[in-house]
Amino acid sequence: MTATRRGRLVRFGLIVAVMIGAIVVVLLATDFGEKVRREVRLPLRHEDIIRQQAERHDIDAALIAAIIKQESGFIDQTSSAGARGLMQITPDTAETIETLSGGETFVFEDLADPDLNIRYGTFFLNHLLDRFGGNEIAALAAYNGGPENAAAWGGAALGVDDIAFPETRAYVESVLESRTRYQEIYAEELGLD
Repeated sequence: MTATRRGRLVRFGLIVAVMIGAIVVVLLATDFGEKVRREVRLPLRHEDIIRQQAERHDIDAALIAAIIKQESGFIDQTSSAGARGLMQITPDTAETIETLSGGETFVFEDLADPDLNIRYGTFFLNHLLDRFGGNEIAALAAYNGGPENAAAWGGAALGVDDIAFPETRAYVESVLESRTRYQEIYAEELGLD
């Protein structure tokens, strides 16, 4: 290959690289880029299921989304404690939900299904809200740290500062902060308009 031909190829490669860079800059500066940045910082998937369950149980859809973000980042996974799916439901909690809901066909592997997992998680959240008189802080503390602990820390009168476990306190604060962001950023998608 001659030096002239190599030079042309190098210039062509540089031009292509500059064009690709320009396209990336334009995309990131547009609404598309904002949507990508938003999705990375505050993911949202399965909003149709979230809206449906929020409406069914009269719970703020943004709260459900915030719990899913905190529990799994909207990625199906199984924790070291055996919690499964988007809302990280443990086998014991799944059995409780099965009993409370009158179900009889539950199989733990079913929790990998986003629809079932969100239905179960929202059902359980609703149960906790009922148990703690609608106190979202107590329900979230119970979701993370266990209902017995939430009851011992103050039950229906529980405030964030009453939560004895630092991890659970941080969990509740994070979920409430994310909820506000979901309400602001995804109001239309979550049917909050």
